[in-house]
Order: sequence, then structure tokens, then C-alpha cells
Amino acid sequence: MILAAPGCANVERATPTTQGPSQVELDAPRSTDWLGAGRDYAGTKYSPLARISVANVAMLRPVCSYPVGDRESFQTMPLVHRGTMYVTTARLTLALDAATCRLRWRHEWNATGADRNPRNRGVAVKDGRVVRGTTDGHLIALDAGTGALLWARRAADSRRGETFTMPPLVFEDLVIIGPGIGEHAIAGWIGAFRLTDGRPVWRFRTIDERSWPSRQAAAVGGAAVWTPVALDRHANLLYVATGNPTPGYAGDVRAGANLYSNTLLALDVRSGTLRWFRQMVVHDTHDWDFTQAGPLFRLPVGDTIRDLVSTAGKDGMLRILDRGSHELLYEVPVTTRRNVEQPVTPDGTYACPGTWGGVQWNGPAYHPGLSMLFVNAVDWCSTFTAGREVRRVPGRNYVGGRTVQDARNQAAGWLTAVDASTGRVRWRYRSPAPLLAAIATTAGGLIFTGELTGDVLALAAATGSVLYRFNTGLPIGGGVVTYESAGVQYVAVMAGRPSHNFVAPTMAGRATVIVFGLP
Repeated sequence: MILAAPGCANVERATPTTQGPSQVELDAPRSTDWLGAGRDYAGTKYSPLARISVANVAMLRPVCSYPVGDRESFQTMPLVHRGTMYVTTARLTLALDAATCRLRWRHEWNATGADRNPRNRGVAVKDGRVVRGTTDGHLIALDAGTGALLWARRAADSRRGETFTMPPLVFEDLVIIGPGIGEHAIAGWIGAFRLTDGRPVWRFRTIDERSWPSRQAAAVGGAAVWTPVALDRHANLLYVATGNPTPGYAGDVRAGANLYSNTLLALDVRSGTLRWFRQMVVHDTHDWDFTQAGPLFRLPVGDTIRDLVSTAGKDGMLRILDRGSHELLYEVPVTTRRNVEQPVTPDGTYACPGTWGGVQWNGPAYHPGLSMLFVNAVDWCSTFTAGREVRRVPGRNYVGGRTVQDARNQAAGWLTAVDASTGRVRWRYRSPAPLLAAIATTAGGLIFTGELTGDVLALAAATGSVLYRFNTGLPIGGGVVTYESAGVQYVAVMAGRPSHNFVAPTMAGRATVIVFGLP
């Protein structure tokens, strides 16, 4: 087996010791698995499992746990394939027995370059390879059976601030991934690399210089990609959400629309060619990243069956677009929105959502049986202030001003259930703290999520009634998934500090995987 040194591609194709999941499995995941950040290519976060149901969920109990131990931000969305769970931190990749939480293998990446904003949101798995990005700009593939490094390639320039935090998507022989973070003064992009060796195939720049005042402004313009993408398998269109323009609060230094920041992109998955786009926040000055492209679904709207895409972002809006006509069908506020049209000035502007508000790294989930969307959001306002003199200092975040959040005890969270055909709000659940965790929906009539209070929640999807609550003692802001192993359905939550922005030091806690099941 040829192993690559960090920064190089392997000279020969390394062969994994195991197989799967295949492209057939990724196209139509088995009910027992959770094979992507959104479970499936469409990003529905819906499982057809129903052994845990409205009738028996009150009997749920912890089955096992694994102490990952990391104190950095724990935001990973785990994947489960044939009884093995794959979990990440900024530097660790772990394979666990999904029924017992026993460690199967552990791989630690030792950064060789600049290593900023340590966090990671998950892996992709295909053909015996576990693929992920690293904080120092590498794309790596591990043997799914042993954790051995198969290849590593320096795919992003960490010296310029590019860092991988998003979970990649694998399709055929392509690994799709893009770098964050816009505040590092990068020029964003999304690209495809070969699954077999990491070689680059295509790259789409998320900065269109024609909508920026100068080439220099565009070169540090942000529009980073840091959240999951979705794939329309029938049209082979990749849906991508891009982040805010940079500097975030000083719009005067980047006059124009600032494409393709805060934009829904539809790209040909095999070539990276732009098919269509819609900018959600034009010339953003509030750091309102557009964070979610998906789920994708098909529903009647009025008298017409339409192919739809759900979108959301830090501006606190859930929007539904027609994938054929590109028409915006409706938009629903999912958190407090106040002074959203007021410009950010050097004297300060109070607005909601704040810079840490709205829909963050975990997006909407879709329940096909109920034709409903569910989305978690942060209700937290800020005072935004544009800098009177804007300078870029290498190595420091390029924001062009500052924000002051309301007191932490004024922050809250909303879980909103929406009729996916009409946009009508069916019900809302209010949490005493920001809601950051993922949502899993099931054929058992349930949705599972978690709170920063440490509570794991199961709610009746149709009504919003809380049917189960268990306090883990750890804040929950990462992945929540459900799967089956040996005929038993489980629910796994990723607990531990999701980000220092949202959790007080006294509520930090080490990263822990906690698995629940019926007795």
C-alpha cells in the first residue's frame, strides 16, 4: 500500500481493505444507514425507520457513549454505514461500533501548515474510503476498515486563510468540497477532486469580479463555503450555499452586489458549470451567511407538482424555490427579524438576527409523509458597527467593524415546523438557549434534536408535542442521526461544546458521542 506524505498525492492508487458504500447505496440509502450529512443526496435528514415511534419513544434510554475528549468545537455530523459510525473533530477521525460505541479505529491528522478555527463537520464515505478536509487545507482519504491513510493532498491554501470545515459530498469518483472562512479574507470556491487519489477535477470561484468594485476587493471578498451541499441526482445538479462577503460590516469598500456571496448556486456536478443562481442577501453588511441549500423535494404547489429546494441562512429566513423555474415561492421568518433594512453605520445599528443568529451550520429537515419542513434557529440580536477606517491586517479576521451581542441570557432558540407546500407555520417550539443541533425526522412520526441546555428531545412531528426529554449534562449543537444495527433502531447525538460563541465556559464539556435505544 502506498501512503502519501502530507502535502502530496500518492503516486499509485491505494486500495482500501473494505468496500462500500457503492454508488447504488448512495443513490438510495438502506433504511438502516445514514450516509451523508443530510442522510441522502437530497439532504432530507429523513429516516424510514419506525421501530422508535410516537407510541414508545418515552421509553428511550442511553445505551452507550464514547468520550471523544476534544474540547474544541464539536459540530460533526456522524455517518453510519453497516453498523460503523464515523465521527470527526478538527484533527481526529474515529470509527465506532454504532451499537456499542466501542472504538474500531482512530486517526489523528497532524497539521503541517497554518491551522486556524479548529472545527470539522464530518466525512463522506464511498468505496471503502473515508474522505474529509482538514483545518490546514488538506483533503485526505482513510481506509474505512482500518483508518490507515490512503492519500493526502494539499487542496486549499491555509497560508492565505483557506481551511476546510464542511462535510464533503462524494458522487461517482468526485469529492466535492470548498474552503471557509470568509473572514480570513479568502476568495471563496467550491471544487471537485478524484476520490481515488485526490487530484483536482474542477473548481468554481464563488467570487464574480464583475460585481465588485475592483480586482483587489474581489481577491479578499469571502463568499466561503462551510456547510453541506445537496445533489439533485436526476438532473445531476449540485446545490451550494455561499457565505457573506468580506469585510462583513464595511459595505462601502465593496460597492456592488458582491456575487456570488449569500447565494444559492446550482452547478453541473460533473463539470462545475454554473446552471443558475439566486442571491439571497444582496450586498450583505450583517454577516448573514447563506448557510443551507436543501432539502430537495417534490410536492404539489397549488395545482402543479413542482421540484423544490429549501434554503435558509443567518438572516433568519426559510425560503422555498422552484428548481425548474427558479421562482421564489415563499419565505418564512424562523427567528426574530428587526431593523433588517437599516444600513450598518459607524454610529452603530441594532438589528436581529445578530451576527450569530439565524440558521447556523445545521439546516432544515424534511418529512415526506407529512410534507413538512423543520428548522432550528438562533434568536440573538446584535449592535453592528462599521469601521470608520477599514484596514486589512494579515493574520487577523477582516471584518471592517465590530458587533456587540446582546447579553447571553437574552439569547434563545426556535424550532419551527412549516407546511412545505404553502409556507404556513404549523407549530413552533421555543428553547431557552440558541438551537444549533441537527434535526432527524423519522417514519415513526418523530423528530429528534438537542439543546444547549444538554437536553435530547423527541417531538411529535405533526404537533410539536415534546414526548421525550433527557439531559446529558453537555450542550448539544452537533449531529443527530438515527439508524439500525442488528434489527435495533438507535439515535445518536453529538454532545459537547459546539462553539465558544454560544456556550459559557462553565457549560463547556468534552466532546462525547451518546447513543440511545429502547430497552
